[in-house]
Order: sequence, then structure tokens, then C-alpha cells
Amino acid sequence: MNNKVPFPSLMVTTVVGSVMLFIALSFYTLDLKLGTMFNRASWQQANDFLSGFIPPKLIEPFVHKVLVASYETLAMSMIGTLLAAIFALLLALPASNQGRPRTNQLTRLLFNGLRAVPELVWAAILLIAVGLGPFPGTIALALHTTGVLGRLFADSIENLPPEPGNALQINGASRLAVFLYATLPSLLPQLISYTLYRWENNIRAAAVLGVVGAGGLGQMLYYYLSLFQTHHAATVILAMVGLIIMVDTLSYSLRHYLTR
Repeated sequence: MNNKVPFPSLMVTTVVGSVMLFIALSFYTLDLKLGTMFNRASWQQANDFLSGFIPPKLIEPFVHKVLVASYETLAMSMIGTLLAAIFALLLALPASNQGRPRTNQLTRLLFNGLRAVPELVWAAILLIAVGLGPFPGTIALALHTTGVLGRLFADSIENLPPEPGNALQINGASRLAVFLYATLPSLLPQLISYTLYRWENNIRAAAVLGVVGAGGLGQMLYYYLSLFQTHHAATVILAMVGLIIMVDTLSYSLRHYLTR
């Protein structure tokens, strides 16, 4: 009888054991003070702070300012996502297995670099170059999202069945014609679904980017929290939540309609 452990089982055991060891070391090295978090004094301090947000400031001039900032945040997310989808689609073909090997490697390296840098870092860099306002926030969203969507679009192209494209190539169609008439029609619902999902994420990111001065609701929230005007901040937070719920609902409905 062979008592040797099969190689896959040994590999799985090693991986699981390594992950559990890493988790244990993480708890040890991070010095998590769970006792401090759950004692009565901490909860009382949190309750005192949160009670300062009630009631939100709902006077008409301020609500109007919040609505304008909400529109600015929504516009940042929409334009940033649209620009990212366009650039990602243009670069997805050379990044896929249909592109030349060297172009494939360079384009995927570009995608890795763009998405490795968080939106906040892109925004901070662009703020130095072009100043405060929604413009650097929009470009920051576009740069990061191009990296994310580009990778997703390229992988989607590689996972398509090759037969329709091969049939056109046999009949003398160019690479661009194959992409436009075989690849893109099959890919379009999936591309739209990915783009809408990233739009959901970008509306949250756009709300946060204002913290570094990129405009919108985030900039208002940072301003009023800095002044400890918690009633005003509560109104901004409510606007953020409402905007995110609206965009999430719309995006989910569109994705459900396109994939049914």
C-alpha cells in the first residue's frame, strides 16, 4: 500500500498552512487593541461624536450647494469612466493575444502601472500640476480605471471563441475588420457590463477624491469636518449615500437588462 501523500494535496496543505500562518502573524504584528475598541468609554465617545451629526443641516441655500456638489461628483465619475472605457477599448486589442508579442507585453505593463496607482495618488499628483478642482479628479479616475478596464477588456477578447474571426481572416479581412465585425459585436454586452460596474466604483471614488481638493462632495465633507460643523457634514454624507444608491440601482438595472 502506497502511503505517500499526493503532490496536489501536499501543495494545497502547504498553501493553506502558509496563509493561516500569515494571518496569525498579521494579528501579532498589527497590535490590534480590540479591548480598547469594545470598552464602555470608547462606545460613549463614539456615541457623543455621532450624536453631533443629528439633525442634518437642511436650510435651502446649503442644500442647493450640496446638490451642485453632487452633480459635480456625478459628472466626474461619468466622464472619468467614459474616457477610461474609450482608451481601454483602443488598447485592449494590442494587449490581447491578437496583438504582437512585444506590443502585448508593453500594453499590459501600462495597464498594470495605471491600476497599481490608487486614484487618490493620481489626484494628488495632478493637483500639483493643474491645481484644485474637479478636472484633476476626473483625470485621476480615468487613468486608474483605464488600467482596470483595459485588463478586463483584453482578457475578455482572449476568452472569445476564435472561429468567427478566423473565418473573416481566411476571406482576407484585415485585423481591424475582424475586430469590428467579429470581436466587438460578441464582446459588447460584456464590455458595457464591466464599464457600468466600474462606474459604480468610481462614484464612490469621486466622492472621496474631494478630500485632496478634487472638488465635489468629498471636498465639502472635508471642509465641514475640519471646522467640526457636523450638522453640515451630515447633509453631505446623506447626499453621498443617496447618490451612490441611485447610481448603484441604475447600473444594476442596466447590467441586468443587457445580460438577461
